[in-house]
Amino acid sequence: MNNFPWLTLVVVLPITAGSLIFFLPHRGNKVIRWYTISICITELLLTTYAFGYHFQLDDPLMQLTENYQWINFFDFYWRLGIDGISIGPILLTGFITTLATLAAWPVTRDSRLFHFLMLAMYSGQIGPFSSQDLLLFFIMWELELIPVYLLLSMWGERNVCIQLQNLFCTLPEVPFFY
Repeated sequence: MNNFPWLTLVVVLPITAGSLIFFLPHRGNKVIRWYTISICITELLLTTYAFGYHFQLDDPLMQLTENYQWINFFDFYWRLGIDGISIGPILLTGFITTLATLAAWPVTRDSRLFHFLMLAMYSGQIGPFSSQDLLLFFIMWELELIPVYLLLSMWGERNVCIQLQNLFCTLPEVPFFY
């Protein structure tokens, strides 16, 4: 049994490393691009290592579980864990995000913000697949939607922006249906 917090590292690394983009010296977009690509590849390799060496395929129960008290006053917990169903989407998210970052190589307008939002979206996409708590799932889901909205509204086409505004006007009502 390994007690290292693999899933916390996998969830927190992209957004933490992404926040460091704003402290990089501004020597053109090349440094920011390569930094983002290296974070995506490191995250993908780290995820592959953690799942390859610390995940038993013959065990159907939750693995790599973590359970920390998060907010003491409200008794909220940071509960993460994966099973055989969530391992595929997490690896696929890493692969697709790395490809999307490579495909975004020509982006030059506000490249620091763009690449930070890509890494924040990466963290937000991995979070719902590994969360074991409904509040944490909802927070991670919202953490994913904010960068997606900003990416599409700032770098997307006009028709997409109009549809996004309609979608995000109805999203705050979703928790009340549960």
